[in-house]
Amino acid sequence: MRTATAPLPARDAPPRGNAATALTELELTWIEQRLEHWLRFGRVAGERIVSRRTRILSFRPGAVFGFVRWGANDFGTIFSSLSVIEAVAPGSPYATHPFVRPGGDILLRIDGWPKVQQVLAAIDAIEAAGIDPCETAPDHWRHIGSHLVAGLPFRPYCAERHRAWLGRKAIAP
Repeated sequence: MRTATAPLPARDAPPRGNAATALTELELTWIEQRLEHWLRFGRVAGERIVSRRTRILSFRPGAVFGFVRWGANDFGTIFSSLSVIEAVAPGSPYATHPFVRPGGDILLRIDGWPKVQQVLAAIDAIEAAGIDPCETAPDHWRHIGSHLVAGLPFRPYCAERHRAWLGRKAIAP
């Protein structure tokens, strides 16, 4: 029993990914033609194989990664989703996302295969321009997401925009 003068225990923040290293974890599952999760891009800091069908990838704070989810049943595709997520530092605010522990800064989330294909094409175009999607301006991912949701075309990401982003990032505190 607690006395009136005994302090209440502090509420800890929710557990974050891999607590020992403060990494964000992404769980990937692959069941051929049923459930397929894959990493489209990202710099993996670590990998742990859980089973023949499941593995867990770890990302350092600030790492950006693209995560695709697809599922089907006997009648065809039942869902598809693509998310671009930035891993956050311990103590930073974050949004939860399926299969991402604890969560991250969700820069883009698109559902539905036609829109997912458009984002995959945008990623391919970024890579074709010689730019690493991990280094792309976070605002560009938000731009793509908001324009697709509104049914509008989005601007391509080019070397000039990328140089502007790198310059802005260099002077930001």
